Parts: sequence; structure tokens; C-alpha cells
Amino acid sequence: MPEFLELLPPTKALSYWLDFIPQNITDVERLAVVDAAGRVTARAVISPEPLPAFPRSSVDGYAVRAADTFGASESLPAYLTVKGELPMGKAPPFDLQPGEAALIHTGGMLPAGSNAVVMLEHTQPSRENEIEVLRAVAEGENVLKPGEDVQQGEEIIPAGVRLRPAEIGGLMALGILEIEVLRRPRVGVLSTGDEVVPPQVAVLPGQVRDINSYSLSALVEQAGGIAERYGIFPDQAEALEAGLRKALNECDAVIITAGSSASTRDLTAEVINGMGKPGVLVHGLNIRPGKPTILAVCDGKPVIGLPGNPVSALVIAYLFVQPALNRLGGVSGLIRPAVRAKLTVNLPSQAGREDYYPARLIQQEGQWLAEPIFYKSNLIFSLSRADGLIHIPENATGLGVGEEAEVFLLGKG
Repeated sequence: MPEFLELLPPTKALSYWLDFIPQNITDVERLAVVDAAGRVTARAVISPEPLPAFPRSSVDGYAVRAADTFGASESLPAYLTVKGELPMGKAPPFDLQPGEAALIHTGGMLPAGSNAVVMLEHTQPSRENEIEVLRAVAEGENVLKPGEDVQQGEEIIPAGVRLRPAEIGGLMALGILEIEVLRRPRVGVLSTGDEVVPPQVAVLPGQVRDINSYSLSALVEQAGGIAERYGIFPDQAEALEAGLRKALNECDAVIITAGSSASTRDLTAEVINGMGKPGVLVHGLNIRPGKPTILAVCDGKPVIGLPGNPVSALVIAYLFVQPALNRLGGVSGLIRPAVRAKLTVNLPSQAGREDYYPARLIQQEGQWLAEPIFYKSNLIFSLSRADGLIHIPENATGLGVGEEAEVFLLGKG
């Protein structure tokens, strides 16, 4: 049986692969901001105005002159005349003079003459139109100053940023209704195997329905790409060559899921090598699951060959597809949502190899517990029941029950 030439650690392999992937996606689309979540900014966004545009209260309380509260305490309160209540959504109808206060609500505009807000719970009524201030405030306390969040002309979102809910809300706060984004990368998905048939057909003995084309397409869409399924190809070089060439001509990247036999993996690598330079860069990862992974670049377009095992294919795609799509679009870095959790059982590992175990997360007494899901090859629902992947780093020889591990979240729900 052919052996892998060199098993690279996943982190090293990813870094090496990304170095060969150019930032190819430069086409720009103009979208409504409400439709732009998950898209990548094509250009820096500059604020057209300050935010906030006026001094606002961050609490319910009384607008005051800070100097009028100097030395105030519960035993020696300051007494202020309440001039009135400030309306929401309107400019204040009056200014404050020394010794005066005005009832203000969260988000309300401070009147001229005031420079701080005393929280409601630090006051109490004394006589009609008068309050006792039980705690001194400093100038600017409980106040959002004009431009404190964003200054006019400030770069608020750089180019190459994937827009999240916070950015969408911030753009709306500034009245920015449209934004220029990069087009989504198109990813071709090819499934191979003489035993693989479409999901809609009745399977015969020895056949399995195509899982990978659909699970990987869903992952591509979740990662910000557009998935194009090219169908199922037999374990024949000519057929795979034709399918891969078509996908490379039409897409920005290609994912191939190969059979589990060594001969099939070798066939996939040979076909990829004939599609453009530099070809296969990595053939084999020191990881479980996913050892027979192929990482390649064909004339500037990334190609990844995944194991046919649906669980292995998804785990490797989770680790490698998003970074590749980010690289194509010029997005810097990648944050993987993760939590620290204590293991409920011992987990073995091999020094020098990274292991990933599907796991359920259980919250108990204010901390997370990770309960591994042990599975046999090809059981896709073992992964669907998982909340995350327990990561055992390459320098560990396993983790014991009660030890903390990093668990990468799978984004369920």
C-alpha cells in the first residue's frame, strides 16, 4: 500500500497552503446593508458624522452641573431644584442654571449648562420640585459625549472585514444604507466513488447515498461562499479530470471527496497535479480524523481533497475551508468560536498528532463539561449530535478525565 510522503501538522500545513493562495477575489458588488451580513467589505467605510451626534445620558437620572454635587453624600446631600423633565427624541426646551437639575431618561439629550447625570437611585425627592443628591458625580459621568463612539471622518470598518451583526447595526446608526462588498467565492464540490449514488435513488446492496456533496455545500455557504455541486464521479481518471477541469474553469476553489482506498487517493492527487501549478502541496496530515487530506493550488485556485468518510470530510473542511475562502477574499485572520470544558472521560492521543473528537457540551455548576461522542467510520449523525470538537494538541499524549480542553464550537442552532 502506498505511504504518504510526509504527514504535516495541520497548523503548519494550513499556513503553507495559504501562502500559495492569492487574493483573487476583487469583483465588487453594492448591497443594501440589511442584506450584507457575512459579506466582506471591498473598501474602508468612513463615518459621515459623529456618533453620538449630541451629548446623551447613559442612565435614567437627573442632568446636573457636576460642580453642584461636589461633596454630596447620604449624610450630607446636595439640594437641587428640578426644572422639569427632558423629552425623548427632541432637543431640550430649556437650559440648566447653577443649582438646577432636569429629569432625564437613558438616551436623552443633555440640556446646555449640564455636564453630568446623577443616577436615579442616588437621588430622592425632598420637597416639591426639589431633590436630594446622595452621591457626587464627576464631569462627564454617565454621559456619552459627541463622537465618543465614532468621530466624523473616522475609518469605522476597514476593507477585508466580514460583516457581523454589530457592524450592521453600527452602519444603520450612521444612516449608511448601502455598502460595497466583494462577491462571494464560488466553490465547486465534486463527490467521487463507484459506490456513491444520488440521495433521491433507492440504494442497492453495496451502494451509499451521497452525503458529502450536501454537507460540504452547506459548510461552504455557512463560510460565506457559494457552493456549486458538480455531481458524482466514478473512480476513473478521465471522468474526474473532466469534472475537475470544468469546476476550476467556473469556480474560485474546488473541494473533492475521494474514496477511502489508497489507490483512489493516489488517483485524485495525480488528477489534481495535472490541472495547474504548483499542484499538490500537502498529501497527508498528522491528524485524526482526516489523515489522507490533499491540499493543492492549481494556477492560483485552491483545491482540497477530502477523505470520503463524511465525518472526516466535515472536520477537515471545518478547519481548512473557511481560512481558504478568507484568503481568497483578503480577510485577515480567523477566529474560531471555542470554549474551555472539562472532559468527562479519558481521551487517548498520539504524541505529534492532533486529534479532534465530536462532543456534547453540558453546563454544570457554572462550568462546561465535554462529553465525547465515540463513533465508527461514516456515521454522519454522530457529528450532527455534537456541539463541538474537542481539540487534543500535537504535544499531548491524551487528556484525562477532569482536565480542561479547548472545544471548537460547531455553530448548532
